[in-house]
Amino acid sequence: MDKKSKQFLFDYLNNASPTGFEASGQQIWLDYIRPYINQHIVDVYGTVVGVVNPKAQYKVVIEAHADEISWFVNYITDEGYIYVRRNGGSDHQIAPSMRVNIHTEKGIVKGVFGWPAIHVRDAAKEEAPSLKNIFIDIGAESKKEVEAMGVHVGCVITFVDELMEMNKNYLTGRALDNRMGGFMIAEVTRRLSENKKKLPFGLYIVNSVQEEIGLRGAEMISRRIKPDLAICTDVTHDTGSPMYNKKESGNLKCGLGPVVCYGPAVQNNVLKMIIHTAEKKKIPFQRQAVSRSTGTDTDSFAYSMEGVASALISLPLKYMHTTVETVHKEDVENVINLIYEVLLQIKPDHDYRYIR
Repeated sequence: MDKKSKQFLFDYLNNASPTGFEASGQQIWLDYIRPYINQHIVDVYGTVVGVVNPKAQYKVVIEAHADEISWFVNYITDEGYIYVRRNGGSDHQIAPSMRVNIHTEKGIVKGVFGWPAIHVRDAAKEEAPSLKNIFIDIGAESKKEVEAMGVHVGCVITFVDELMEMNKNYLTGRALDNRMGGFMIAEVTRRLSENKKKLPFGLYIVNSVQEEIGLRGAEMISRRIKPDLAICTDVTHDTGSPMYNKKESGNLKCGLGPVVCYGPAVQNNVLKMIIHTAEKKKIPFQRQAVSRSTGTDTDSFAYSMEGVASALISLPLKYMHTTVETVHKEDVENVINLIYEVLLQIKPDHDYRYIR
């Protein structure tokens, strides 16, 4: 990772892009890839697509999602405390004592998730954090003061946590799910351009919105692009850290390489192509099985229109949906390398059907 890549990564990860409010992060992402693409598409809900070879008939997508989990202001008490509801899969148990940014038309309003002191809690009766009892304090004395600061029902809220490097090998912060994916597909695009690789197909680099609430951005853009092939990337659980059940979740670990996924939405001939490429190029990888769906944008591409040959390459991640999501730098590099090498061996008009 050179200085330019690292600067982009930190700018992109430290910016807030809550589900439904991704525009500022999408602008950072587009500005970075703009020199390496021929044109771009932005749809009405904010999904951004960089296009290489836009006139080509055969279309290949590489994809990640841009949004992060967050909260909405849901209720303001007369005393000026704020109660919330989820925007995506936000974790109520990690909220107490966290600092937050409330995004308003007047700018950022700072606040904290308050919590009663341990001194006054009865251990025999104390409640666990839940949506019924977590609340935000912005230092206001009344509902009127809260509203005068620009805060109202519907304002979106994000945690205040920045990306950091940990023990040289790891990157840690909020929203690595899945802006690390956006970073990785941007790096693939940059390398193709700087290495002067000419692809015999149209490449659509897709940074989708609204994945965290049901894969909605990918659903919309897949219908617009109508790709022939889609390779998606997202994060998956590192199950080597404490409190995971490997019999249920599989055996996956940061630092051991990208994860290839087996499941109904994954087209097996595409998967075989990815595995063959990894083996040929000596890129380490791990395997994961899923039931029914991948739970990622892969599903939206796979089942759009008449069906799109699709596959998923995942980045192992610790502590998903917290403010300390953690990935291994070597895994990031190997996901980039794997997607890059797969693209270089794709032939247009290849028929991925099982029976011909």
